[in-house]
Parts: sequence; C-alpha cells; structure tokens
Amino acid sequence: MAVSSPLFLGLDLSTQQLKAVIIKSDTTIVNETAVHFDNDLPHYQTTSGTYHGPGEGEVTSPVAMWLEAIDLLFERLKKAGVALSDVVAISGAGQQHGSVFWSAKAAELLSTLDSNKTLREQLFPEAFSLERSPIWQDHSTEEDCKLLEEAIGGPQALADLSGSRAYERFTGTQISKVRRLKPDVYDATARISLVSSFIASVFLGQYAPIEVSDASGMNLMDILSCKWDDRLLAICGGPQLREKLGPEPVIGGTNLGTVSNWWVKRWGLNPECIVAPITGDNPATIMSLSAPGDAVLSLGTSTTFLLSIPPADTPPKRFTTSHLLAHPTTTNGQIAMLCYKNGALARENIRNKYAKGDWAEFNKLVESTAPGCSGHMALYFPLPEIIPPGVQGEHCFSISESKAVKTVENIPDQAHCRAILESQFLSIRSRIAAMLPPDAPHLRRLVISGGSSANPVIRQIAADIFGMDVYVSSTKEAAAMGGALLAKYSWWRAQKNSGTFEDMTGGEPAGTTRVATVRGEVSKIYDGLVDVYTRCEEEVVRRGIAA
Repeated sequence: MAVSSPLFLGLDLSTQQLKAVIIKSDTTIVNETAVHFDNDLPHYQTTSGTYHGPGEGEVTSPVAMWLEAIDLLFERLKKAGVALSDVVAISGAGQQHGSVFWSAKAAELLSTLDSNKTLREQLFPEAFSLERSPIWQDHSTEEDCKLLEEAIGGPQALADLSGSRAYERFTGTQISKVRRLKPDVYDATARISLVSSFIASVFLGQYAPIEVSDASGMNLMDILSCKWDDRLLAICGGPQLREKLGPEPVIGGTNLGTVSNWWVKRWGLNPECIVAPITGDNPATIMSLSAPGDAVLSLGTSTTFLLSIPPADTPPKRFTTSHLLAHPTTTNGQIAMLCYKNGALARENIRNKYAKGDWAEFNKLVESTAPGCSGHMALYFPLPEIIPPGVQGEHCFSISESKAVKTVENIPDQAHCRAILESQFLSIRSRIAAMLPPDAPHLRRLVISGGSSANPVIRQIAADIFGMDVYVSSTKEAAAMGGALLAKYSWWRAQKNSGTFEDMTGGEPAGTTRVATVRGEVSKIYDGLVDVYTRCEEEVVRRGIAA
C-alpha cells in the first residue's frame, strides 16, 4: 500500500513506562505518547513498574502488564488521530537485560491472534512459561555469576569473550538461575526473548531474532564474531539453550518481515509496514544522540558514558569494569559503555551538605573554586560503586605542586562542590584512551543527557575535562527516537537496497545544540590531573582491599 507521507514508529519499553515516538522522513516528531505502568495500570500494583521478591534480590515485571500497555498505547495513538496506516516501519528499544520466557503454545498463539480481542487476553498466561520477567534491576544470580566466570576461566576471560564480566542482571546468568532452581519452567520454555525481541515478536506474530547489540548484554555472545558462543550457552543453559534462543543475532536495519494481520485489522496499520530489529535502550540512545566521533554522557540517577568505536584492525580492549557492546548498525563496530552507580545521588549529597540544598548556591561555589580545587581532590561513593568495584565512602587527598598524592581527613568545605564534578568526570576521562584502538581519531564532541545536563556549570566543566564541546539534544525520549530512526533506516535500506545509517542521516544527529565550548587553558589543567586521579583511585581501592 503506497504511502505519500511515510511515518516511522519508535517504541521504548523501559522500566516504568512504554513510550512511542512517531516521526516523519525529516525526523519531525508527529506524536509522543506514553503509558505509565504504576499510574495507568495500577491493578498490577507495581512499584516503578517492578515487583521485588519473593527471593532475595529478585526484581521482576509482569509480562501481562507489558502486553496490556501495548494495547493501551495503540488505543491512545488512535484517539490522538495518528494516521497509523501511514506508518511504514516499526523499531524501538527495550530495557536491556530483561528476558521473556515463552511457552510451547506461544508460536501458535502469536500466529492466530483474533482482531476482536486484545493481546493480553489472547496471550496471557498461556503463551508464557514464566509470568514475571527478570529485569535489569535483579541481583539474585550471584551464585550463577561465580559459576560462569569459574567455568570460562575468570572474569577477564569472560570479558575478553563476551564483552563483559558476569553481571547479576545479564541474561545468561538469569537463564542459568531459572534452569538451576526451576527446571520444570526451563524445560517448558520453547523460546527465550529479550524485552526488545519480545516486542518485535508481538508485531510479527512469530518469534523475532535477538538484535546484535542487545545480545551483547547477555554474556552469551562472542563480542567479535557476534554469534552465540557454544561454551557460554552450555554453561548457562545446557544443550537446549541454542534452540531456545533461536537464530544468530541480527544487525539493525534488517527487514524482519511485515506486521501480522492482527495489527492491520485491529489498528489499521499498513499491511506492508516493516518490523525492524528492536535494540536495547543504551544502543538506541547512541543512535539518536550521536554520530561517529561523538560520545554520550548520561547524567541521571546513575552516570553512563557511551562511546561508539568504529571497526579497526586491532579489536578494542575489554575490561572487567566496563562493557563492550556490538554496534546496532555497523558490522564489526562496537560501543564501549561505562556505568557508575553513584551519579546524581552523590552530587545531591554534596549539594545538600555544602550548598544548603540549592543548585544556584552549588554553582556559585563551583565557580568560586579554581580548576583542580587548589591542590585538593576527593572521591565520593555513597553507594558501593561499580567502577571501581565495591568501593564506598568519601576519600580526600591533597596534591602537591609536584603532583604527589597525600591522604587527608578532609578538604576545604568550599572545594567539595567542584571536587565531586571533577572526580566523577576524571574517572571517565582516565578510561577513555584505554577503550579506543590506537589509531582511533580524536573524539569531536560530547552529547549529554539526564537531569544534570540542564546545569550550565556542569556542562562547562564537562567540556573542559573531556576536551570536547558539549551538546544537548532537543529529543527528550532519546531511546524511543533512536528506535524511530532505526525503523526509518530499515525502510530506507529497503528502498535503496544498500547504505549505512550515516548515509541516511548525513552523519549528524537530529536536533543537537552546542551549550559549552572547551576552554583550552582550563582543559590543559585537567590533562595534568588524569594521572593524579588514577593514583587517588588506586589508593582508595588499596584501602578497600586492606580493610
């Protein structure tokens, strides 16, 4: 069915809500709609979209809630007057590391949906062997993580192979736990999807393959070949797991097929509407906010740094404190990711203690303190940190003119507000060079997002420490927008029969604005503090080991 003004739908099934962004060919946003799980579907009695327990560290979400959210989302899109028949491609993002366990009845139920009934009433509970899906917040698989690392030769060996050491939220160890503690459930499972491929399956009316970038957050795929690794599969799921996961992971831009007839009859979608692979939320954010040569810094509750690494003759190094993901659209490309637990919480603690809980006062204290805090440095970890692993507490140092580091009880009160920003950003800066191949070009700009990205003082310090001009995006829903762009890419490739994502976009992300420019003389000061920070961090780690 020919469409004169094609639309592209990007979805984001996150922890707390399901969001949709619909764009035109020129990336103009036509509609943004969301379903908030706690508010719009209160009968599930979730807290921030999740259930905690019954087991220690278990965090799950009801798969029935996700199905009902999809039904409600399309009801709202239709009421908003969106021309659903003009949608020519669908893609999106799912919260990374969440998993869906389909039953033996699922394939038939997906392929025979009745347009007079909702998704939830037709698929739940019969289509699922596990009614609550483990999600990224789950931390109940410590035993399985140890088993996986020991079986493969240690955390570094696992990081070298899969891109990451064993993490409790990763799907491989979640599968291992189900197989170990609920063998009847595991045996009754015909297919295991990620949240991303679960969404795609619902649109296709059949099982969708797992997308390559999201697959690299499972500890099950060889990060360089982008294929399932038999050793990892055997450790986590035994000889049945390859069949349960389905075919090898697929790259973004692939045409998986068209929407099932249920979508055409019930919601009026175009029968030729393409379903493209759906990726994870972090890779989707990369696609919407950055272009080659950019880095993305998310300054939310946690701090996340994302860096696209182009294909190179020398594979990037893998570290046990960072993640290496496959790139969603570039064969042999990767995304390096650093995740810190102590982000906004640590900044807010310092604001409350030294700036009367006021950001304006915080900014004033930052600007009245010289870069480098006049020979002081402090590292702040109110929660046990991921990078470096396990450290906690507040650690203060004085720095001599010769750059010698000395532990002190405290630093001047007025220095803490600048020190928290410097230490958080220097931690990332100290790791960037090691993450890039030796011949990688210099990064050109930093795109920041999250709550703190609105603070002009924080923007400027980021520019100076990272040595890059800082940009912000007009796109509030970065993951859903990334999904919409991936939908457009799949459709665009179908028209052209070839071409890269950057060919489609012209190598520029949509709607970014420069908000801070590097100050060369200040940036040089921070160049000299990277090694100082590293030595301070090493001392903090040494103390933790000694304790």
